[in-house]
Amino acid sequence: MGSDGPRRTRRGALAGGLALAACVAAGTVTSAGSMTSAGTAGAAPARNAAPASTGSPSPASTATPGRDVTPGPGATGGPDDRSPSPKPSASIGKGEGVLRVLTFQGHVEYGTTLTGVDWVSSFENGTGCRVVRLDRVRSAEEMAAKFRPGSYDVVSPPPELAGQLVAEGKVAPIDTGLLTSYKDVPERLRELPSTRRGKEVFGVPYLWSADEVLYRGERPKGPQDLYDDERVAIKDTPMSLAGAALALRETRPDLKIDDPFQLTPEQLDAAVELVSRHDGPGRVYWRDSLDVIRAFATDRVRLGGALPYHADLFARAGRPVKALDDAPMTGWADSWMLSSGAASPNCAYRWLDWITSPKAQRAAAAWTGLAPANSKACGGEARRVCDAHHAGDAAWLKRVFFAVRPSKDCGGAGGECTDYTDWTKRWKDLVE
Repeated sequence: MGSDGPRRTRRGALAGGLALAACVAAGTVTSAGSMTSAGTAGAAPARNAAPASTGSPSPASTATPGRDVTPGPGATGGPDDRSPSPKPSASIGKGEGVLRVLTFQGHVEYGTTLTGVDWVSSFENGTGCRVVRLDRVRSAEEMAAKFRPGSYDVVSPPPELAGQLVAEGKVAPIDTGLLTSYKDVPERLRELPSTRRGKEVFGVPYLWSADEVLYRGERPKGPQDLYDDERVAIKDTPMSLAGAALALRETRPDLKIDDPFQLTPEQLDAAVELVSRHDGPGRVYWRDSLDVIRAFATDRVRLGGALPYHADLFARAGRPVKALDDAPMTGWADSWMLSSGAASPNCAYRWLDWITSPKAQRAAAAWTGLAPANSKACGGEARRVCDAHHAGDAAWLKRVFFAVRPSKDCGGAGGECTDYTDWTKRWKDLVE
């Protein structure tokens, strides 16, 4: 994926989505029209983090909020693996008055893109912390290049970048006992390896989605069919190699693939070979939601790796595109992290508390088309998004292998695996 990355398609900007696919087929929708070039949207987060640093990882330092009260009996400084939601150990101190934020396009809105789409003003009014810097990027690569701990208080990276920030000590452990709604995030999302290191929590889950196989016509036998034809759409990101690895997990048991995001050199070779086997001019490597929507709407592809957002959009448009509903799939969750160099740690904690709340996540989910991490946000304007993601359906969620940054030590499990720089190079060689 290039530096522009797959853009997020604002669900809010697609209020007329019932007829969108038909409009695309007729050539009446442009990226400057119903889907703006601002990027955003939900439909597809950028997935391309910068290569990991070659230096030795340093331990994360801690940005500690001021305390108004003394911790009570039995309080802890953070959760352990069995108790991810401890009782509050203290309250957040007085806010410093300002906050600096780095996030993706569409993940934080304050009314400038569309009147009424604003979940910054209510945060400012309720906390007294004014967002004086709000920088938004289109890809994880751009975020990695821009983020400096002393320049921002909070950042919302995707999992492949989150692991790098933790390893380099650029983000600090979070005392989740200070976050009112953290307990409402399902344990499966609280325990994601991309947000934790041992007993320490480094990320608060925000928005998530899954990579489904969509199809027209004959139902595919399984995810492996995505790689048996040239006329398919595949998301343009190195992390798509995990989808190929997941297919091989079922068809090549001799490879002994366990975690599709932690691959040995032999397993990575097999995943690359599978993706490249039927590569050709008919294949669509999509970066923007409009690309995959147009590919299906114009019958250019019959299969594609896409999101629940896309499946719902086609259903509302009356298009004959369905999702493979009984196969394992990859997924990912973006999180909010605390900068190790936060100049305003109290306002940063107030932001983490606010952004985990049902109100904030409901607004973000409705706007982006991505599922909220807080299950209590699944109502009102976010109901359709949650329904599309089967939020609350534990059996559906069990099918999802959530992304984590590939690492040489196989995610701490031992052994010799390939890291994200290896994946990035192999993907670049494949698609360019």
